Amino acid sequence: MKDAMPSPVMVSEPQQRKPSVGRDSTWLVGADLFAVALAFLGQIILARMLLPEQYGWMVIAIDVYASLFLVVDLGLPTLLARDGTQAPDLVPRAVHRMYRYQALALIPFALAALALRPDTWLVPEMPLALMLAALLTAVAHVGSYAPRSGLRVMGEARWEALTKVIERTVTVLAYGVLAFLGVTEASAYLWAFCAGALVGWLAPYVLVRLVAPPRSSGVVDWSRLGPNWNTHASLLMASLPFAVTLGVLPYVVRIEKFLVTLQGGSELAAVFHVAQLAWLAGLVVPAALRAALLPVLGEARDSPLRVRQALDTSLDLCMGLLPIGLIGGYMVVALLAPVAFPSEYFDGTFGASAVDLFIVMLLGWALTLLATPTYTAVMTSFNPWRFTGFIFIVLLFAIAIGYVAIISLASTPGGWLRAGAIASSLSAGVLLVASWLMSGQVGWVRARSDDWGLALLGTGFFVVGLASSTLWWVFAIPLVSLIPSGLRALQSTRS
Repeated sequence: MKDAMPSPVMVSEPQQRKPSVGRDSTWLVGADLFAVALAFLGQIILARMLLPEQYGWMVIAIDVYASLFLVVDLGLPTLLARDGTQAPDLVPRAVHRMYRYQALALIPFALAALALRPDTWLVPEMPLALMLAALLTAVAHVGSYAPRSGLRVMGEARWEALTKVIERTVTVLAYGVLAFLGVTEASAYLWAFCAGALVGWLAPYVLVRLVAPPRSSGVVDWSRLGPNWNTHASLLMASLPFAVTLGVLPYVVRIEKFLVTLQGGSELAAVFHVAQLAWLAGLVVPAALRAALLPVLGEARDSPLRVRQALDTSLDLCMGLLPIGLIGGYMVVALLAPVAFPSEYFDGTFGASAVDLFIVMLLGWALTLLATPTYTAVMTSFNPWRFTGFIFIVLLFAIAIGYVAIISLASTPGGWLRAGAIASSLSAGVLLVASWLMSGQVGWVRARSDDWGLALLGTGFFVVGLASSTLWWVFAIPLVSLIPSGLRALQSTRS
């Protein structure tokens, strides 16, 4: 098989591999979907072994510290993903250089978290053990981003994909052992999650050193990665827009859950989280496509023709995956989730069924998927502050929509949950339109207007039909015609 994995100890090849949108998307999406299946199994174990209140504690602890500590990333792995193709042999040294900056940034954030306990702002009774495990987990996840970006820019997304599967496998196995032993403490399961995250950090760090091209000895010429890498100040200034963005980006997908928690407590947070599980799992697809597209656009951004070609390939892949994701996501949640999870998440005990919430969220997933090409184009803009402004605009709209829908208009537990789902999809619509306008690719968007029209109308009919239990979903059948173009885009970039 052409893409079969070689042994990682073979550090030299006749020709250095380069990133490829289609090939790398295949590895990353495939691995993410497999990891998602494992994660779904893990969530079933958690929901079965923990009371809804404790399950909600664990969800909130992870989300709070993942959101707070992502800024410690400093945006440096994004720069490496954009510039690393210019000098792959410098990638391991670049990873070490990034770790030094990130370690300095971590200290004040960790001290502030220990002193202020932001998790207790949402859940006052949050145990300290949960906070500590969530904090260390967040640090491990941030630490894994640099070596994973390094593997990707060296054309080794297959190894990055493997590390994601390893991380999730360790986590779920640990959950299974705890469940077999009859453990019902949320802190034990969060420490198991932390163990998986630590393995997910160590694995790509080792691999990026093994597969990197041989490097020359002597003084490192950082200018080979671009002028931004020459000095500490220039590198940090170049990464600053991405660092600021990362400080707010997590809240774009979590703000509705936080607002629901403020209104209804940790039990409603647990219901909303169960509804979000397949939705969040589905979001790994656009994330993987962005990860594969980023180094390609970064290398081609001086050539408008190559940029358009990469955008076309990415959009074809997204549209080919759209009907598969809509149908597959609904079937998984509607058929399997009520069997796998306790009945109180689906019978209206807390005011709404998680299945009904997920159907509304499907619209947001589709809009986020379709935004992938232009979202990534904003990231690779010659003015990185444009991406920062883009995310701030989306976040401000998400906060405004969430506040009006959840805080102002809804007044019951079921209303808060449904308003959160609607607000989530409306925010995704803002993200799509903003990415069109701010990517500088409005002409390209118009040139593909027929495809956009089919995708958006078909998705609307599908979601409205399911949400209203009517046959409107039949008008979404033409979406299937988008699958062949996605397959052709995949095959054209397999090498």
